[in-house]
Amino acid sequence: MQRVWSDILVAADDRQVTLLGLLDFSAAFDCVDYSMLLEHLQSAFGLTDLVHDWVQSLLTDRTQQIAYSGQLSSVQSVLFGVLQGSVLGPLLYVLYTAELALVVDRH
Repeated sequence: MQRVWSDILVAADDRQVTLLGLLDFSAAFDCVDYSMLLEHLQSAFGLTDLVHDWVQSLLTDRTQQIAYSGQLSSVQSVLFGVLQGSVLGPLLYVLYTAELALVVDRH
């Protein structure tokens, strides 16, 4: 971060226009669409049959519930997102977004 700040200050001293683009990925894992991920895993990475079924069972039919001050919320279905805190969560996210690198390369 210090290098970025230093480069900004040097550019300002040289009276250059400086633009900084930032991306917030804090909720990115929560936005993964299961059906798109499963389709992409099958078409782009060749996951079929047993492995595809296993990943599908890992992702689908998940629920969540919140406990606060001794009270429990109702059970809610989880419709989007990969597992956080798991080994597979980041891997599935990277595979889900793999095509973005191709788009960037083309443009």
